[in-house]
Amino acid sequence: MSDLPRKAVTRTAKLAALPLGIAGRATWGLGKRIGGYSADLVGSELQQRTAEQLFKVLGELKGGAMKFGQALSVFESALPEEVAKPYRAALTRLQEAAPPMPVSTVHAALAERMGEDWRDLFEEFEDKPSAAASIGQVHRGVWHDGRPVAVKVQYPGAGEALLSDLNQLGRFVRLLGPLIPGVDIKPLVSELRDRVSEELDYGLEAQAQREYAAEFAGDPDVHVPDVVYQCEQVLVTEWMEGVPLSEVIKDGSQEERDRAGQLLARFLFSGTARTGLLHADPHPGNFRLLTKDAPDGPPEKWRLGVMDFGTVDRLPEGLPPTIGVALRMALDGDAEAVYELLCGEGFVKPTVELDPEAVLDYLLPIIEPAQTDEFTFSRSWMREQAARLADPRSPAYQLGKQLNLPPSYLLIHRVTLSTIGVLCQLGARIRMREEMEDWVPGFLPEEDAEADLPGADDEDEVTETSA
Repeated sequence: MSDLPRKAVTRTAKLAALPLGIAGRATWGLGKRIGGYSADLVGSELQQRTAEQLFKVLGELKGGAMKFGQALSVFESALPEEVAKPYRAALTRLQEAAPPMPVSTVHAALAERMGEDWRDLFEEFEDKPSAAASIGQVHRGVWHDGRPVAVKVQYPGAGEALLSDLNQLGRFVRLLGPLIPGVDIKPLVSELRDRVSEELDYGLEAQAQREYAAEFAGDPDVHVPDVVYQCEQVLVTEWMEGVPLSEVIKDGSQEERDRAGQLLARFLFSGTARTGLLHADPHPGNFRLLTKDAPDGPPEKWRLGVMDFGTVDRLPEGLPPTIGVALRMALDGDAEAVYELLCGEGFVKPTVELDPEAVLDYLLPIIEPAQTDEFTFSRSWMREQAARLADPRSPAYQLGKQLNLPPSYLLIHRVTLSTIGVLCQLGARIRMREEMEDWVPGFLPEEDAEADLPGADDEDEVTETSA
């Protein structure tokens, strides 16, 4: 019997207490204002206390509470430093681990799903989990053919807990909104809730991982472990040794941060172009830096290891060309053309009329990294952008409330912003424009894109020779 359903009442009570705690601290903040403290000082202290309680509660629970916490954690770069610093460690822990299942529960789950003789499939199986996350935990083992493997076991009752938590969180998203400036929490919770069934289906996850592993087999920059075995609520993949991305964020040299960031940006764009699938869970716990090919060599020889394909967006044609075309026009400063394109795609409703220049300014966080050959992502830049988008007095804030995000772009938008959040945590210097030119449809004019295709130069030579 899993701890998740058995403690449903406790879970609900903890989550339900969050808005009460927030309301209580708001009253406390009002009292301090009356006592003569400045609005900025009280607001900062109130935000810090609220965030500490939120992440403490989310860190104690699995299910949707932790999934929500992990999704929020990539945006901590947007918080003011004096607020973010006290609980940054808690956010990092959310990215890497959660309280584990008892060993007896793990054994019972494996016996039920893989058969009573499940141990015969392994030469070794470690009872202590190597990682635990929102809906399952991972054990290290050795498969019967000698391969080191990672065994992901879903928590019994995880589906009910996941849905219950997200429904509960959805009831008070407005109270949580101010915690992460510039991030609209309501659609984030809705999207996590809508994808519950996919997240729980290890068959879909195995299929997506197999497609990625096949496409990136032998790739010099990205490694995806092969799927070894899959059955209901159990997924066995090849073990991947490496340095967690969270450790690079915490202690990495600038060279290591730059390499990790470049590979992450490359994977974001190339993965979808090459597989027709968008890896949609880009928090640091899902990435490793693989150093074994160059243990004593420079980081530019390292590869990015990618895990957890439970949430993917299926885009058989790759990213919509509209994204690349709009970015190219934006870089040219053609506000009218960008505005017309966004209207055609449904980003601006027919009943709304906006200033094209203001729309272009609103898109700055996505445009600016591609304006130069190399861009430095930083927490200060992220805070600047978040403050601009979150300040009710800001034109960007007012405009953001009028823009519409079509459903087909929702996950792409969230993954892009989440990846930017991780790049800012890394403080990485990235050649973002280069990755967009290589992988984003429509970013290059058609004639330039054709010239960059493999073999294009050879064809030109043949044509000239023939002439």
